[in-house]
Amino acid sequence: MATKSEITAKYIIKTVAPIFNKKGYVGTSLSDLTTATGLTKGAIYGNFKNKEELSLEAFNYNVRFVLGMIRERMDAQETSIGKLKALNNFYRDYTKETIHLGGCPILNVGIDANHLNPLLLKRVNYVTQKLEESIAQVIRTGIENGEMKPDINPIKYGRLFFSKLEGAIFMAIIRNNVKYLYEMTDHIDFTINNELKK
Repeated sequence: MATKSEITAKYIIKTVAPIFNKKGYVGTSLSDLTTATGLTKGAIYGNFKNKEELSLEAFNYNVRFVLGMIRERMDAQETSIGKLKALNNFYRDYTKETIHLGGCPILNVGIDANHLNPLLLKRVNYVTQKLEESIAQVIRTGIENGEMKPDINPIKYGRLFFSKLEGAIFMAIIRNNVKYLYEMTDHIDFTINNELKK
């Protein structure tokens, strides 16, 4: 059974997570936090050491939410090829999937934290590394199962897929044009079918 303090902390994180994601660490003010939560400064910082800790927990919340959606779609597939395509299809509509979060937490926080918040930047780096490794592991399994060509480099393709998808998200947002995502995910599907698939 969760304590009152734990319930309050979860409420605060869930409420402020989209605000930090939209406005960034520096751009999010104390009044933004108190207005959104309906709590006083004392009530908020009675549950968290400082703004930095709260922003980190908000980032973790947003990332867990996105990863949960990805995992659900990938787990529904039995083959490695199917899992890669499920991941790619998720990103095809990524802006719609994450609009309520304020956009892509990895992209938003990564750019915002660079040069400003070493703790957050370290966390973003950790998450991106894990995501690249997860894609690489799906490819390794695909090679072991005989679905994919034995001479391909899983680490290289993990990096390529992740960086291409994040780049497409960036362009889709900056240019307000989802064609960047559609065209990149089409390109990745082509790569899966022609470079990876046995």
